[in-house]
Amino acid sequence: MNKTNTRKLAIAGVFCAVAVVGSLFSFPVFGSKCSPVQHMVNILCAVLLGPVYGVCAAFAASLIRNFLGLGSLLAFPGSMFGALVCGVIYAKTKKTGETLAGEVFGTAVLGGLCAYPIAVLFMGQSAAGLAFYAFVLPFFISTAGGAAISAVLIYSLKHAGILHTMQETLDQP
Repeated sequence: MNKTNTRKLAIAGVFCAVAVVGSLFSFPVFGSKCSPVQHMVNILCAVLLGPVYGVCAAFAASLIRNFLGLGSLLAFPGSMFGALVCGVIYAKTKKTGETLAGEVFGTAVLGGLCAYPIAVLFMGQSAAGLAFYAFVLPFFISTAGGAAISAVLIYSLKHAGILHTMQETLDQP
């Protein structure tokens, strides 16, 4: 039986809070609220915590954002797919570039395509007036910004020699 790593849980909570507060700095693109801070958090969670904590933090942040009126139902596919894909990629490869690309692909393509049925079924948008791929571009813009921010942070932490120490500390029981 695995024990819950309280350090990882605490950091996931902090990342969730950063994503919620960061959603105050969102911008609209074609009917979607783009929040690049959420995508930065997804990548940092992938690198420091792993895919399970990343998806859970993305879900919690999306839920809180919806309760506070800072996001829409599109926050769920827009954050969780990217968190899952980049988390799995980093867990398998330990390569930052592939992880960044995984976040962009997971959010823009998978999340963007899965946002379509949510918009039609739960948000009252007309299927006739909404293209199947309508959310791919806005999600791409949002996640590309978040990936750029997180790339700067991760490469800075690597260059300073801090990233590996952080990862080892979080992996301790």
